[in-house]
Amino acid sequence: MANFTGELMAQALVSASAYSQGTSFGYPDGVTLVDMASDHMKPYIDKHWYNFPPVNPMWHYVLGLIYIFLLFFSISGNGLVVYLFMKHDPIKTPSNFLVVNLALSDLIMLTTNCPFFVYNCFNDGKWSFSIGYCSTYAALGAVTGVCSIWTLACISADRYNIICNGFNGPKLTKGKATIMAAFCWIIAVACAAPPFFGWGGYSPEGILTSCSFDYLSQDIGTITYNLFMFIFDYCCPLLVIIGSYAMIIKAIAAHEAAMRAQAAKMNVKSLRTAEANEQRAEIRIAKTAMFNIALWIGCWTPYAAITLQGCFGDFSGLKPLTTTLPALLAKSASCYNPFVYAIGHPKFRQAMTIHMPWFCVHEAEAKADNASAGTTEEQKA
Repeated sequence: MANFTGELMAQALVSASAYSQGTSFGYPDGVTLVDMASDHMKPYIDKHWYNFPPVNPMWHYVLGLIYIFLLFFSISGNGLVVYLFMKHDPIKTPSNFLVVNLALSDLIMLTTNCPFFVYNCFNDGKWSFSIGYCSTYAALGAVTGVCSIWTLACISADRYNIICNGFNGPKLTKGKATIMAAFCWIIAVACAAPPFFGWGGYSPEGILTSCSFDYLSQDIGTITYNLFMFIFDYCCPLLVIIGSYAMIIKAIAAHEAAMRAQAAKMNVKSLRTAEANEQRAEIRIAKTAMFNIALWIGCWTPYAAITLQGCFGDFSGLKPLTTTLPALLAKSASCYNPFVYAIGHPKFRQAMTIHMPWFCVHEAEAKADNASAGTTEEQKA
């Protein structure tokens, strides 16, 4: 028994040693990740990926299954948001037009990327299409990703205007909302197009079943393009988002302080007025939006960090899985947006109660204390 246990421990140590040194998972010694790629793709794969052995085939199946789930939730959630917006007139507000624009962008992201990625995962774990579609695949991901990022920035600015300025601020009209949505799409297309004209590039990445920005080439064009994308499409929207919600928090804190001071003067514990109830709704909206933005930051920051690391020529941490998983994390943003930003809102849940009763969602109609409060809440929906 002791001898048998010793043999098991020895085998475990050998397996652990092989794993730490880069196991071949049944492949001959010296085989690299690039050797597993299709012959027509090898000339376009960066030499950096020759430094790694093939990944465990299990990862292809795991990632393929995860992307199937992402596709299901994205189509279900974002499709539901678009459907309810088209069917239910009370939620056809300018603010919700931006939310629907976000849903459309997220929906296009996964429907144009996921099926091809899943096919590659279950088809020998390699890019099975042409180099031309590799660039198209990456460009579609860039367009929809940038559009979603800037749409979230616009939504944040709109929330700031509603919560902090109310009726005193400029009203968001349908025309303005349409211009803002068009602005997001124009920026997205303009930022994704330069690699087709020689500034920057797209190439296979990670475990070589998907394509994205070329962040490994060290020519000046690729470096400047990636720095531009990092600054303009990550840092700038992030500043808008942080600035908007910082002002929201400041306004809410000031309002709460004023309410407490007024209650103290009146020698009461609290003021239960329509304005106070409305402010509590604003706090809920602010918390929901801030939670969504925090998730967005968590999903996009790892991929932005990889791009920035490649720009500075530090490839030490750029391994097949450590570059594939951040891309997965970024695409997962298209799944939670509809549930956190739209479907969780009472107005959308009321629409589900009316138009989709089989979901068993029973949301009561909100009763406003006065016409003014009702109009404000409609704007916030």
